[in-house]
Amino acid sequence: MYILFDIGGTKTRIAGSDGKIFSEPRIISTPRNFEEGVKVISKTAREIAGEEKIEKVAGGFPGQWSEKEGVFVGAPNLPDWVGKSLGGRLSQELNSDVVVVNDADLATLGEAVYGKGRGKKIVVYMTVSTGVGGGRVVDGRIDDNTFGFEPGWQIIDGGGALGEESKEVGYLEEYVSGRSMEAKFGKKPYEITDEKFWDNMAKTLAYGLNNIMVMWSPDIIILGGSMMKEIGIPVEAVRRHLTDINKVFPNIPEIEKTDFGDFVGLYGAMALVHR
Repeated sequence: MYILFDIGGTKTRIAGSDGKIFSEPRIISTPRNFEEGVKVISKTAREIAGEEKIEKVAGGFPGQWSEKEGVFVGAPNLPDWVGKSLGGRLSQELNSDVVVVNDADLATLGEAVYGKGRGKKIVVYMTVSTGVGGGRVVDGRIDDNTFGFEPGWQIIDGGGALGEESKEVGYLEEYVSGRSMEAKFGKKPYEITDEKFWDNMAKTLAYGLNNIMVMWSPDIIILGGSMMKEIGIPVEAVRRHLTDINKVFPNIPEIEKTDFGDFVGLYGAMALVHR
């Protein structure tokens, strides 16, 4: 049996797999403490496996990975996990090979192998949720990088052009993430039902996707995360605004919404166990 996991800033999803499908995921709260996190993930994995041998474990973590150091060097939502060997500790606990990558890279791999990116050469996945992340897969493999990809931290406002006069720079994540939206308006994003508001958010996201389009030149950009749900940023509006913004290429890449919802990372983990 394979064990798949996807660690998020608030929730962690864990499932068993035969390499072709995965079981109903267990969803647990992500501990702030690293050692507690290792223990609860390991305990859940052993419960899922039962009497079966765990052949391999694969999953994602929301942080910046350093290949040279073999640890995550940044994780804004889980600072106690930074600089510690997640793969090494899980391997000790479960007596199995463990592969861990950035969670957005994992989701991108899932889309490229099993989802809407299947058959495409260059696939980009963007998650617009509590924060904003993304990854790039080329020819079915996570693209080479030094510290990972952080498209949510691209600068889209160099001096208040989008209405934040007090800011010297404005990062995409500060304009379209759930965390920032709640801080600005004092309510959950799903409580905002004004269609014009969400159309403006779609336009802002399209600015970010234009940067991704001209630098990464993908065949398809797939969007997911809690901000892309029924009450949220409409994909068709993002597509329309990006078409208007594009002044360089003859056409924009395909812009689609994931079909995998919150389990997209587990599809990536299922692809990862075969690598």
